[in-house]
Amino acid sequence: MTSQPDAHPVLPSTAVHLEAAVAAAQAGSRVPSLSAAVVRDGEVAWSGARGTAVHAGGTARATADTQYRIGSITKTLTAALVLQLREEGALDLADTVGTYVPEGPFADATVRGLLSHAGGLPAEPAGPWWERSPGGPYADLVAANADATRVLGAGERYHYSNLSYGILGRVVEVLRGAPWREVLTDRILKPLGMSRTSYAATAPHADGFAVEALTGALVAEPHQDSVAMAPAGQLWSTPSDLCRWLAELACPTLLSPASLTAMTTPQSGDPDEKGAGAYGLGLRLSVAGERVLVGHGGSMPGFLAGAYVDRDSGVGAVVLANTAYGLDVGGLPRTMIETVLAHEPVIAPEWTPTREVPDAVRELLGTWHWGHQPATMSYDGSVLALASEGGRAYTFAPAGPDTWTGLSGYQLGETLRVVRREDGSVSHLDVGTFCYTRVPYDPTVPIPGGA
Repeated sequence: MTSQPDAHPVLPSTAVHLEAAVAAAQAGSRVPSLSAAVVRDGEVAWSGARGTAVHAGGTARATADTQYRIGSITKTLTAALVLQLREEGALDLADTVGTYVPEGPFADATVRGLLSHAGGLPAEPAGPWWERSPGGPYADLVAANADATRVLGAGERYHYSNLSYGILGRVVEVLRGAPWREVLTDRILKPLGMSRTSYAATAPHADGFAVEALTGALVAEPHQDSVAMAPAGQLWSTPSDLCRWLAELACPTLLSPASLTAMTTPQSGDPDEKGAGAYGLGLRLSVAGERVLVGHGGSMPGFLAGAYVDRDSGVGAVVLANTAYGLDVGGLPRTMIETVLAHEPVIAPEWTPTREVPDAVRELLGTWHWGHQPATMSYDGSVLALASEGGRAYTFAPAGPDTWTGLSGYQLGETLRVVRREDGSVSHLDVGTFCYTRVPYDPTVPIPGGA
């Protein structure tokens, strides 16, 4: 195992467990070479590599600067470009892609449907196996898919579609007036300092291999330029560069918090996963217990990749390998993240007292009743919280005189309105038409239907 110095390293005892996990995966899955890294608080906290077959017949080990092809992790960056356009008002996620690319296939599909793999489009574009064949311009993609039909109804359920992201890349090109690869470089790669993420391989880089099942011998896999399908899986990168991207997903700087919330909100799902995973807008959501990891896996001929981050803790992991199959690029990053959090848990910030409670807040605190169910209103210095024992809990942010906006749960986006009597005292709270009163079914409050 080779490892690299890091700015904010994990403890040596933690590093041993990370090295063991990577070593077990590389040996058990017969991976020619594997490079991995952990990001924490925006910095690489650990990195290491395993295996010597970076190139055919070679014995050189991968370094932190060795590029691997990242496959569908590319989709996360394409999705971010689309969300940037939405932030600028250049498009709406409810728009059909035909609004911007009328000549393309499935022009009636919505931008949101394509981002979330819920548009019902075919998994692959028509024509030769695109990952292993020289790509062509978008006009060729349009012509090849002119007679393509949906395999599922729009919005029916999750169905992964590489074709969707070829179309989305074209939407980016049309609205930006520049090739996808240039937009990506200018809008994401350069601002984040991802200098080792590129459209084509740049030395030093690994070669892609398949491993013969019965002999363990290496078989070289092709590297092709995907051209129109590039937004679905073209890029090459390094673990340290992808750590920069995971740091952006944990604490955004190029995207608004609202866009990251949209990207990490479940949009579609596969019933066969039984709630263990879902798909947002360009991001895979992997669920285990209370922890949700966001990111993506990737594969191209001879390569597998995985990059996931726990947004709550800011800990993420990247795994890149030059093998065609066998490595669990979803499970290994999760193991690495769980290892760090188990051995170096996140320390909760200190609690500090509330310094000021406005009069308009203080008169709302205490017990309220929804029918006969009591609920307690409290204040943490910035937002109100309304919670009932064994029931629902909501938070509200100030929105104006006697109005608050719901921040969570059933009342998200709804309005809490303070209703006052003629003398100015508080009569009751109207929360999305629900009446909360100081005593159960207060007879002085006009509750629909009575007590």
